[in-house]
Amino acid sequence: MISLDKEPVLILQKLMFTFLLGAFLSVVAQFSCERFERLRKMRLPVYFISALLILGYYLIISPAPSISFSVKIRTVVAVFAMFCAFIWLPSLKDKADFNNIALIHFKAAFTSVLYAAVLSAGCTSIIAAIDILLFKVNQNAYPITLCIIWIFFADLYYLSLLPRFNSESEADLKYAEHAAIYPRLLEILISYIVIPLIAVYSIVLTAYFIKILVTLKWPAGQLGPMILAYSAVGLITFILSNQLKNKFTLVFRLVFPKALILMVIMQLISVVIRVNAYGITESRYYVILFGMLSLACGILFSFKPAAKNGFIALLAAGLAILSVIPPVDAFTVSRCSQIARLENMLRSEGVLSKDGKIIPKSAVPVKTRLESTRILDYLETRNYLKYINWLPADFKIKEMKDTFGFDAAYEDWSEKYFGASLDTQKPIEISGYDIFIHVQSYTMMDDSTYSPYNFQVRNNKYKLIIKRISPQEVNVSVNNSEGIELVSSGLYSLASALPKVNNTPKGSLSPELMTLDVQNNGYKLRIILLEVNINYGTDKDPSINYDFLVLFGEPSK
Repeated sequence: MISLDKEPVLILQKLMFTFLLGAFLSVVAQFSCERFERLRKMRLPVYFISALLILGYYLIISPAPSISFSVKIRTVVAVFAMFCAFIWLPSLKDKADFNNIALIHFKAAFTSVLYAAVLSAGCTSIIAAIDILLFKVNQNAYPITLCIIWIFFADLYYLSLLPRFNSESEADLKYAEHAAIYPRLLEILISYIVIPLIAVYSIVLTAYFIKILVTLKWPAGQLGPMILAYSAVGLITFILSNQLKNKFTLVFRLVFPKALILMVIMQLISVVIRVNAYGITESRYYVILFGMLSLACGILFSFKPAAKNGFIALLAAGLAILSVIPPVDAFTVSRCSQIARLENMLRSEGVLSKDGKIIPKSAVPVKTRLESTRILDYLETRNYLKYINWLPADFKIKEMKDTFGFDAAYEDWSEKYFGASLDTQKPIEISGYDIFIHVQSYTMMDDSTYSPYNFQVRNNKYKLIIKRISPQEVNVSVNNSEGIELVSSGLYSLASALPKVNNTPKGSLSPELMTLDVQNNGYKLRIILLEVNINYGTDKDPSINYDFLVLFGEPSK
């Protein structure tokens, strides 16, 4: 299965998801037996119940015609809940310190990943050496070897490093105590590298929030991933730093929870604005859920003692389970939100009556057509169209005109971007010119990149100067040895005219359309655009990247 060159058959995919969930459920069962004396005496029944749950999961997904998006997300969320559960279980009722447990898991995972990475590099190098020096090796040997290392060795070695947290035997207690020793290397990493970086990142985010308050302009979606990463890294660092007593960690544990509350509130406001504009989707649902978790953690960290940090794992597992249980699960909420948004949009345009009857109408604004198509695409991808009662049972996106009276509409990217390149199959006229130079100018290049080009024609020295005037304009000039400008031209006039060219494939334009000629006192300058890319973006003025040839000719004698 791991070496197939095509997607595995459906039953193998279902077994893969079943084994993934089963592995984590088995670990939870083992940790439960270690934690509770009563369950320890009933290991076989516990293992049997776990096997039944795994079998039940397989029976639930077995009738599915495919591994849908919801099956993948539900499985991943369930795995995350199991992970939180087996980290939290040993600390239940303060039987063990959660911070020590988290540290032990982190050290075991880091060690396992390090060993697996070294083993992967060594094994692939050996296979490559055999392939080059001795005999040809099947290319599938590489992915098979890596799968064995990362799926079997890394996981089993990680689990082997974990102590029996709740055991009362002297040997187990000594091993657990040794496993909880804080490494000096990790102390330096957390105290003097990670925490200062989080502090600087917090300052940047705070400055950005102040900018938002001043400009009253909220971000268009880019804030969410930043706050998610900030919250996740910050929370992990907070837990791992609880054993450290230096000034950096003490100040961090005092300030971070308050900063986290501020960041999460701003993130939630940003997400709510997006939800009001575009409705709820699964991704926004989980961003909100993680925001609520981070907010709760910030409040708890501000008031509760460090020993109670295990509550975080329990809360995370509970929210994860909540997110897959109808009717408050991510999929039901997202589906209902998008269907309601579609209905309101169509009703406002008179396409859908109050009693749920479709009234075909062709005179519908472009914005409504774009949004309706986008929502229906989303619902069709998720197999949610069957939940819309007023829609024909066999409805397809391509049948929108027959159903609603207007065609499906998609974003016209030509209104935001334009690109053209030179048709290299056609000849370029170069007579009358003495030299040509290939030049590139991109908006991301700084001024130091544009160094002058020195060249010589018939013992006369010249200097080609390229200067970016603005995001749109680039000036090209040729000076003599005394620095006097002989001939020059800008590129924007040529580039701005290209989108207006009709009846020509924009990807390939003739040399005549891509050429600009300038003369001054007999000096000739010809600019031939090899490629031009215009990004109109959301600003009033576009930005343009140029790739071009500069041809120069002296006055004829």
